[in-house]
Amino acid sequence: MDRMSLTEEYLALLTESGAKAEELVGAQKDSVLLETFYAGKYLSRPLFLGRAEQVRLHADLENLRTALASLPDKLFGGDFAAFARAVGLSEVQVSAVMRGRGPSVSRQTRADLYLDETGFKLLELNIGSAVGGMDNADMCRELLAHPLLADFAESRGLGFVDSMREQVNNVIVEGGFRPGDRPVVALTDSPDGWAKMLPYMEALCARWRELGLDAHPCHLGQLEARDGRVWLGERPVDVVFRVFLIGDLLKSPEVPALMDPVLDAAERGEVKIFTPLDSAAYASKGALAILSDERNRGLFDAGQLASLDRILPWTRRVRPGPVTLEGGERVDLLEYALAHRLELALKPTSLAGGDGVLPGWADGTTPGLWREQVLAALDGPYVLQRRIRPLTELYPDEHGELRPWIPLWGVFTGADGYGGAYIRATPADSGEAVVNVATGAYAGAVLHEEAGH
Repeated sequence: MDRMSLTEEYLALLTESGAKAEELVGAQKDSVLLETFYAGKYLSRPLFLGRAEQVRLHADLENLRTALASLPDKLFGGDFAAFARAVGLSEVQVSAVMRGRGPSVSRQTRADLYLDETGFKLLELNIGSAVGGMDNADMCRELLAHPLLADFAESRGLGFVDSMREQVNNVIVEGGFRPGDRPVVALTDSPDGWAKMLPYMEALCARWRELGLDAHPCHLGQLEARDGRVWLGERPVDVVFRVFLIGDLLKSPEVPALMDPVLDAAERGEVKIFTPLDSAAYASKGALAILSDERNRGLFDAGQLASLDRILPWTRRVRPGPVTLEGGERVDLLEYALAHRLELALKPTSLAGGDGVLPGWADGTTPGLWREQVLAALDGPYVLQRRIRPLTELYPDEHGELRPWIPLWGVFTGADGYGGAYIRATPADSGEAVVNVATGAYAGAVLHEEAGH
């Protein structure tokens, strides 16, 4: 089966039953892990993926990740600092990623995608430890507590990946530990984010301890490098699980000073960092612009090119000069951007969570504002990306009526392959141009057809 047929069947069952949103979402609001971020805003049904769709999507994302991983060697002669600068990192950030490199690109990623008439389209690829949504299995379990969905899922062979269990496995595998090891993990935020995040971090560490990590929450200022180890109080740390972002380096001079001893210890082999800071360079939207540039097509094999053509929208760094459009036409980037505001979004290369994104088609984006912001972005850490027009999905509301929402898919990968998925969505009539939990999006689950069905 495929996404559309599964959806049609389930919506027919929902309509016949008259089930309302409140009963369908179950007890998700009782979960500390979920409530910290979603505050009662849960979607009333899962979205679906057929087996073939899920397999191809994962293959496309893995091809994209391996293409990204090859860029420093293929385009910059192995000069990672040059690659980091080319994708939009500042000198402070370049220095940090050069001191915090891993042996390979992390396989823990979350791809943020819209689904349009032609298929999935990537907005950004989040690589590394600081990716949200890996608590989605809790959503799945609560939704499946309703007999209507439970019966439908059983009859159609639908299931889910426990993304948090995969996250723990990623720490073990990429940290070089053996199965059955129980490394001491310091779940580490910046001091600024610590107070707000502490309830979630405590709940997350409790779950991780159930899954095999000796995990404890902290902020950077609580870690101490001494006696050949990194310490959290009197506890020696094996892994610093990084919640702080590369952008935090630019927010306060305190952060680089606190980070330096940890990076020094990692360079000496005294502690692992999950994930190394170099993941920020690969996750930059500036790196997607390199993949999107037709001049670089000769770098990739046929499978990678097919995947890039399917899922990567036209993306370019904001620089003066000619560029090539999808159909082969050559245009001046600035002239084109100013004349086609409604078809483009202006995005910072390395900010997360929708911060700094300016959709050209948004109600508040006047031609004057668009021109001002595009000109200000020239030669800066920004990209222009082709607008995607996502398909809507129907969800039962509080009266049992089906209402259209705009979903943003978050699809995970990990050391063992496909790592599950979750959804953020806003009502189609909300007027929101960016789907983001911080601006009121609701969260939901994804069920996929399992092998053999």
